[in-house]
Amino acid sequence: MANFFTDNDDLRFHFEEGVDWAPLVEVTELGYRTEDGFKTPQEAVAFYREVAESTGALAAEQIATRAAAIDREDTHLEGGEAIAGPAMNQIFDAIKAAELHRLCLPRELGGLNAPLLLYYLSGEMIARADVSVMTHHSFHGGMAMAMLVYSIHEGSTVLDPSRGRIDSTRFAEAIEEIARGDAWGCMDITEPNAGSDMAALRTRAELGPDGRWYLSGQKIFITSGHGKYHFVIARTEAAKDLDDPFTGLGGLSMFLVKAYDDLPDGTRKRYVTIDRVEEKLGHHGSVTAALSFDNVPGELIGKRGEGFKYMLVLMNNARLGVGFESIGLAEGAYRLAKAYAEERRSMGKPIARHEMIADSLDEMRTDIQGLRALAVEAAYSEEMAQKLVLFERFSAGLGPAERARVSRDLPKWRARSRRLTPLLKYLAAEKAVEIARRAIQIHGGVGYTKDYGAEKLLRDALVMPIYEGTSQIQALMAMKDTLIGAIKRPRDFLARIADARLGALTGKDELDRRLARVQGYSLSAQQHLLARTAAGKLRTLSVVPFAGWRDALTKGWDPKRDFSLAMLHAERLIRLLADEAIAEILVAQAKRHPGRRELAERYLDRAELRARALHEEITTTGGRILAMLAPEAEKQAVAAE
Repeated sequence: MANFFTDNDDLRFHFEEGVDWAPLVEVTELGYRTEDGFKTPQEAVAFYREVAESTGALAAEQIATRAAAIDREDTHLEGGEAIAGPAMNQIFDAIKAAELHRLCLPRELGGLNAPLLLYYLSGEMIARADVSVMTHHSFHGGMAMAMLVYSIHEGSTVLDPSRGRIDSTRFAEAIEEIARGDAWGCMDITEPNAGSDMAALRTRAELGPDGRWYLSGQKIFITSGHGKYHFVIARTEAAKDLDDPFTGLGGLSMFLVKAYDDLPDGTRKRYVTIDRVEEKLGHHGSVTAALSFDNVPGELIGKRGEGFKYMLVLMNNARLGVGFESIGLAEGAYRLAKAYAEERRSMGKPIARHEMIADSLDEMRTDIQGLRALAVEAAYSEEMAQKLVLFERFSAGLGPAERARVSRDLPKWRARSRRLTPLLKYLAAEKAVEIARRAIQIHGGVGYTKDYGAEKLLRDALVMPIYEGTSQIQALMAMKDTLIGAIKRPRDFLARIADARLGALTGKDELDRRLARVQGYSLSAQQHLLARTAAGKLRTLSVVPFAGWRDALTKGWDPKRDFSLAMLHAERLIRLLADEAIAEILVAQAKRHPGRRELAERYLDRAELRARALHEEITTTGGRILAMLAPEAEKQAVAAE
C-alpha cells in the first residue's frame, strides 16, 4: 500500500529524531494537567505517528489517485453557488470520515488536541498528492482554530486554569460545525485595486441603530470563498491620510460574517453574494471567488481598529502553511521527474545517469531537504511562541521556575519565528516553481502534455509566490527586520561579523568553517547595505538640529525613504539569508545526528557558491537602477554634498 509518510525518509527523520517533541507536547498538554490528556511525550508521539501514517495513506491512495480528475473537473458557479467536481467531493468525504478537521482543536471542543506541527507535516503529504486539496482543507480545521485563538485573544473564552480546559468560548457552535466537516471558513482581505496595500482597503463596516455592525463592499481572489464563515477586514475608521499606511491600517477592524443560512426546507438564504468563481491556471479543485457584501451583518472581533493585528495572527500561520504546501508540491515534482528519468533510456542508459540530469535531480532533492528543515524549525518556533502564552494563561499554580522559563523562552521563540517565517514562505514558493519547471524539462516533450502530470504541477506551483503575501513582500519584511535589527544592536552585529571571520579560519570542524563562510557573505552584504544607507541618512542630517542627531540615527528610520538600495536588493538578500538559516539548521542537525552530515555537506556545496555570487551582486550593482528611478533625488543629494 502506498503511503506518503512511510516512503519519505527525510520526513520521517524530522518526525522520529529531528523534532524535540517533549517541550511541545508539554505546552500542548498544558503541563500534563488535563484530565483526559496524554501524560508523557511518548504517549503523545505514538498517537501523532498514527495520525501521520493514516494521513500518508489517505494522501497516497485517495487523493493522489484523483488528482488528475480534480484538475479536469474544475469548479464552477451554478445558481449562485460554487460547485466542486465529484472527485473533490469524494476526497472531502474521506477527510471528514478521518476527522482530520478536528486535529488541532482542544478535546473539550471535540478535537484531538494535536500540535499544529503535526497538521503542517500532514499538510505537506496532502499537498504532495494535490495542492488544491490542501489549500481548501486548510480552510476547514484551520479556521475553527482561528476562531478559538481570536476568542482567547479578545477575552471571550472562559478558562478553567485549575483543570487546564476551556469552559466556554464565543464561537463554539461554528467551531463544532466546522470540526464536523459540515462547513468551512475563509479570510477576506483583497479588494479591487487593494492587494498587498491593505491601507487602501475600501470595504466599510458601519454601526447600525440596532447596535449591530453591517458590512458593504467587494472582495476578490478569496480562497474557499464559498465557505459559510468569513473573517473580513473592513474599514471602521476614516483614513485621515491614505498615503500614510499606518493611518490607513489603524482604521481597519476584523469581523466574522456568516455568508448564508441553510433553511429547514432545504433552501439556502445567502447574505454574501458570490459574483464569480475565477477560472485559474492551476489549483482547479480550490475555489477562488469574488464576493459582494451589501449591508451584511457581522460580528466585531476584538476592538475596532485592531483588524490588522488580528489579521497578522492568521497570516503568520498561513505563510507557514504555504511553505509546507510548496515543499509537498516540490516533493511530488521531484519524485515524478526521478521516476521518469530512471525509466527513460537515451544513448544506451537511463537519462538519470546523464550528468546534467543527475546534477539537476541532486539539486532538487537537496533543496527540498533543506527547505523541510527550515519549515519544521519555523513552524516549531511559531507554535512554541503561541503555546507558551496559552500555557501561562491556562495553567494554575505555575511555580517560579516555570514562570521564569516562559519569560526566558517566549522572546526567543518569537524572534526565531519572525526571522524564519518570511524566509520559508519566500524560498519554498520560489523553489516549488523552479522544481516543477525542472520536472517538465526532465520529461522533455511528454512533460508538456497532460499525460504525465508534470505540466499540472507547474500550473499549480505558479501561484505559490503570489498568495498569502508575495515573494517581494516577504523579501522586504526580511530586509527590514534584518537591517533595522543591526541598527538597533550594532555591537551584536559587529560581534557576529568578527565571529564569522574567525570561525571561517579556525573552526574545529570543516562544517563549522564552511558555515562561517556563508554567514560571512551574508553579514558582509548586510554591512554594505547598512553603510550605503547610513551615508544617505547622514546627508539628511543637515536639516536636523545637532541635538536631534542621536534619535535620527537610532530611531528615525523609514524603510521606504532610507532603504532604497536595500529594497532594490531585497530578493537577493532574502535568498542569502535563507541559505544562511538552512545551513545553520543542517549543521546543527549534523552535530546531533551524524547521519545528517552528508546532507549538510551537500547543501553547503551549493550554498557557498550561491552566497558568494549573491554577495557580489549586492555589493557591486544597483546604482544605475536607483539613478533611473529617482534622478531628481540623486541630483539633490549630489548638490547637497
